[in-house]
Amino acid sequence: MSHGEASTAATSGKCSNRTDPGWKYCSPVDEKLTSKVKCHFCNKEMNGGITRAKEHLMGKKGKVAPCPSCPKQVRDELWDHFQSKKNFGSSDFAKYTQYVDLGSTDSTSGIGNADEDATVVRGPMDAFMKRGAAASAGKLSKENMRQQNVKESLDKNAVALVHQDIARFWYHAGLSFNAIRLSYFDRMVKSIGEFGKNLPVPSYHDIRVPLLHKEMEHTEALLEKKKKVWTEVGCSIMSDGWSDRKQRSIINFLVNSPSGSVFIRSIDASGIVKTGEKIFEMLDSMVDEIGEENVVQVVTDNGSNYVAAGKLLMAKREHLYWTPCAAHCIDLMLEDIGKIAVIKNTIKRSISLVGYIYSHGFTLNLLRTTTNKKELVRPAITRFATSYLSLQRLQEERENLRKMFTCDEWMQNKLSKEAKGIEATKTVMKTSFWNNVVYILKIMGPLVRVLRMVDGEKKAAMGYIYEAIEKAKEAIKKSFNGIEKKYEDVFKIIDKRWSCQLHRPLHAAGYFLNPSIFYDNRDLNFDSVVTKGLYACINRLATSKAEEDRVLQQLNVYTNAAGDFFGTEAAQRQRKIVHPGAVEL
Repeated sequence: MSHGEASTAATSGKCSNRTDPGWKYCSPVDEKLTSKVKCHFCNKEMNGGITRAKEHLMGKKGKVAPCPSCPKQVRDELWDHFQSKKNFGSSDFAKYTQYVDLGSTDSTSGIGNADEDATVVRGPMDAFMKRGAAASAGKLSKENMRQQNVKESLDKNAVALVHQDIARFWYHAGLSFNAIRLSYFDRMVKSIGEFGKNLPVPSYHDIRVPLLHKEMEHTEALLEKKKKVWTEVGCSIMSDGWSDRKQRSIINFLVNSPSGSVFIRSIDASGIVKTGEKIFEMLDSMVDEIGEENVVQVVTDNGSNYVAAGKLLMAKREHLYWTPCAAHCIDLMLEDIGKIAVIKNTIKRSISLVGYIYSHGFTLNLLRTTTNKKELVRPAITRFATSYLSLQRLQEERENLRKMFTCDEWMQNKLSKEAKGIEATKTVMKTSFWNNVVYILKIMGPLVRVLRMVDGEKKAAMGYIYEAIEKAKEAIKKSFNGIEKKYEDVFKIIDKRWSCQLHRPLHAAGYFLNPSIFYDNRDLNFDSVVTKGLYACINRLATSKAEEDRVLQQLNVYTNAAGDFFGTEAAQRQRKIVHPGAVEL
C-alpha cells in the first residue's frame, strides 16, 4: 500500500477523530479496543496501542520489530513528532540513523537519489559508503556505525550463504568453472551489491531482446576504436575453416591488428563447392568490407584451393599479401615428421599403451596411485602437439610406469595374463621404446614451442617466426651433438615446408624490423635473402613512389639507430622489453 493509500484508508474510517499522526498509518484491529493495532504497510498486528505502532513504523529499537515497508518520509515525520514532544538526544538519533542505514528495505530509496536524507545500505560492506544526512550525524553516531560496519564486514556466515547461492546457480546452469574468472562476473557482483536486495531481476524478454541490443550497441562502439587502429597501422584478415557437430562446413573471418583480434562473421559453406575461385570471391568481399587501404595481408590455411585463391587475390589487389597460416604450416611439419617409420611406430605404440591403461578401471586406479594422480593424456592445440605432450608425460613417469607393471597388485590381477596386458608390460619394460620416445621429444619439442608461439596472441609472431624456425633447427642439431644422420630427414621436411609456405617477404621484413633481433645481429644488413624480402615487401605495400621514398628514409634512421625513436638510451633499453606491435596507439 502506498503512502497516499495508507493515509486515505486511515482518515476515512472511525479513527479519523484521533489526533496522533501515527493513526494515519495504522488502525485498531477492533474499533472498540485501541490496544491492538495493525500496520497499513506490512499488515503486522501488535499489542501496545499507538505508541508501539509508532515505534514499529519509526524503527525505534525496543519491544517491536521495525516495519520493512514503511516509506522514509513517513518514518521521518514520526521521528520529527517524537523529537518535538520529548528530549531527543544523540543516543536516540544514533538508533534512528542505524536503522535507516542498516535496516531499511524501503523500495522508494534508490541509488543516486538526491532527495534522500540518509543512505540505505545495500550490502554488508556498503555501510562504509555514507551519503546524505547520516554522514554528518555526530561523533557518537559515527562510532556506532563504525562498530556495526566492522561486525557486519566480518560476518563470515553471511558471506558463506551468498557464496553458496552463487555456486548453486552455477551448478544448476551447468556453467564452466572458468567463467568465474571473467572480469564481467566480478563487475556484476559489485553492481548487485551496490544496488541492494530490492534489485528487480531482469526477465527472460529483457535478457533476450533489449539488453542484448544494448550490448550489441556497446560492442559496436568498441569495434569503432579497433577500426581506428586499422586505418592507422593496417590489419590482417584471417579465415579459419572447421566443421561443427552437425558436420557443417563453417568459415570464420577475423581481423587482427595491434589492438587485438576481432571476430567479423561466420559463413556456412556447406552448400558451396570450395574451389579456388569461390574462396577468392569470399576473401575479396571481406577485403572490400574492411577496406583495401587498411589490409596488409590475408591469412588462410594451406589447402591447394586456398593457395589458388591467394594467388588470385594478390593478382587483383596489388598492395596486400596472401599468407598461409603459420600454425597450420608448423602442424603440417609435425604431421610429415610423424610419418617417419620409427616415429610413427613409437607414437602408435604409446597410444596403444595409454588407451589400454585408460580402458580399465583397475589399471587407471593403479596408475593414479603410482603417479600421485597425474594423467598421461595432455590435450593440446593440434593432434601432433597432443602426441608430443603425451609422450613427454610418459617419459616423466617412466619409472613409475615400470613400478606399476611390476608390482604385486598388477602381477596378481588377471589382466596381466591377457594378451593386451602382456603387450603393455613389454612396451613399458622395453628400453628401445623409451629411447625412441626421447628421440621424438628431441625432434618435436623445438617445433611445438614454435607452434605455441605462432598460435598465441601474447606477441605478434610475424617478427619472430623467421628466427624461431632457425633456433628450432639449431636446438634439434645440438640435441644430437651435430650427428647429421640422426636429423637430416627431419631437416629436409622442415626446409621443404618453410621454403614453399613460410619463407615470405612479410616474414623477412618482420625479422629485419624487429629491434630485439636486428641490433644484436647487424649482419642482417648483408643477408641478401632477408633484405630482398624486406625491399619486396616495401615495394608492394607502398601505395605510391613518394610513400616508398619516405619508408626508405625511415629505414636508414632505423638501421643506424638514430633519432628519438631508436637512438636514445630509453629506446635502447626497450628493445628487448617491448616487442613490435605492442606500442600503444
